[in-house]
Amino acid sequence: MLARNAESLYWIGRYVERADDTARILDVAVHQLLEDATVDPDRTSRVLLRVLGIEPPEGVLDVWSVTDLVAFSHEHGGSIIDSIANARENARGAREVTSSEMWECLNATYIGLAVTEKAARSLGPHEFFHYIKDRAAMFAGLSDSTLSRDDGYRFLLLGRSIERVDMTVRLLLSRAGDRTSSPAWVTVLRSAGAHDTYLRTHRGALDANLVAEFILLDRLFPRSVFHSVRVAENCLAELDQRPSSRVGARHEAQRLLGRARSELEFLPPGVLLEDLQNRLLSLQKTCREVSEAIALQYFHAAPWVAWTDLRSSQDSRVQVEGEL
Repeated sequence: MLARNAESLYWIGRYVERADDTARILDVAVHQLLEDATVDPDRTSRVLLRVLGIEPPEGVLDVWSVTDLVAFSHEHGGSIIDSIANARENARGAREVTSSEMWECLNATYIGLAVTEKAARSLGPHEFFHYIKDRAAMFAGLSDSTLSRDDGYRFLLLGRSIERVDMTVRLLLSRAGDRTSSPAWVTVLRSAGAHDTYLRTHRGALDANLVAEFILLDRLFPRSVFHSVRVAENCLAELDQRPSSRVGARHEAQRLLGRARSELEFLPPGVLLEDLQNRLLSLQKTCREVSEAIALQYFHAAPWVAWTDLRSSQDSRVQVEGEL
């Protein structure tokens, strides 16, 4: 597969997942601000922006100002609208390796953004978030059902998985340090789309340690950090077609993901909340390093080397020496 097509598919997976996860996080935060009068809108909005890696602006923030910044703005390049636009642009340049259904889904989603934004400003931001989550789910379903399980699909899934790890870690970082009885842990579950599944798994028992374990370590929940890391690790292993190495991992990205997966898999039970923030920051750093390693390994071709004519070089050297 051409490096440019592989890179486009990788970033399509990342951008669609980023739009989906941002919509989920923002939807729950906005509902909390609207329903709970005891919540400070400015403080909650600033925490949300820090989680998403957006520098909070000056002045007092409320529901609509944070929605404008995270969902509709073009100022910082990380809004939901920008993510959908970037995913569509990458799909436009990789039409030969995506299905027509995938392209039509992204194109229709992009075209419908203006109408949906207008409706959201009249009826409330939930309309917009619901639209993004539905379209992201449709795109994921079309990808799974219309792409062959070849390298193109693996790059798409790899990008989706790494972005999911990063966004879930950001979500948990917003709650690191909260008391174990804080109702904010329910917000974490709802933002990750894990509330119903968690309740069925743990019989309704709400415990901060169980919530953190479920979001980070659960092997069966597809949005957990451990599950996403393992999917990304499998994609990298399948992309490497050479015979298995007898010693260690051949590539830096595989080594980084394997280390992160092992640290999660063999963590002693009951100690997850101890030093949770440092564990999450380490995972976030791993996501950055993995993304850089993947780019160097698969997307950035070696620079073209122009060989100079030996005779011309010698003539130039003789001329310079004569002048000296």
